[in-house]
Amino acid sequence: YHNRHWDGCILRAVQAIRKDHAVGEIVRIEAHMGGYGLPRDWWRTSKTISGGILYDWGVHLLEYSLQLIDSEITEVGGFAHKGFWAPKTAWKADTNEDEGRAIVRFRSGQYLELTISSIESHPKQGQLEITGTEGAYLFDGSTWELVRHDKDGNSISTRGKNPPSEGWRFYQNVADHLVKGEKLVITGEWSRRPIHILDLACRSAARNATLKAKYR
Repeated sequence: YHNRHWDGCILRAVQAIRKDHAVGEIVRIEAHMGGYGLPRDWWRTSKTISGGILYDWGVHLLEYSLQLIDSEITEVGGFAHKGFWAPKTAWKADTNEDEGRAIVRFRSGQYLELTISSIESHPKQGQLEITGTEGAYLFDGSTWELVRHDKDGNSISTRGKNPPSEGWRFYQNVADHLVKGEKLVITGEWSRRPIHILDLACRSAARNATLKAKYR
């Protein structure tokens, strides 16, 4: 669902962070989603069908993050816990992990953490939290918050609502590529990056070892 490249939340984040430098230099991004509860008996809960707990929404949170960190991926570490919910679902042994985590290291020294969980008893605020040298930016699909500091070191928080999605631009870009020869925004190479991270994270968790990235 590549339309999410143009979700209002990330459009505003790119403007604030990449263009306006609202948080200074990005140090890390923490992406998270989840809560506590038995997963539904549908395809998204099957490991074989869905790929794992990290895939469904994790791919979108990673794609958001990759729009903000402009650096090559060097390695990925994956972590997972499974088996708590599995006996209670229709999928049994084929049930997704209870929780999955990916930690991505970039050549720049920046890093990204992604956590998707169904055993999160204390869900964190927002979906992405970007920590920079001069502040932090937090957002979910609806709202954003920017935390900066005055000359005395006091924290100043500003909040607002995200603009609407411009998902139509995906189809417009494809049409313009086919008719006018314009460059694709969502290329095969771009789409591969979040999927490569997820694949490495799942294999890393199974091996209990960090894996080097093949595709940067």
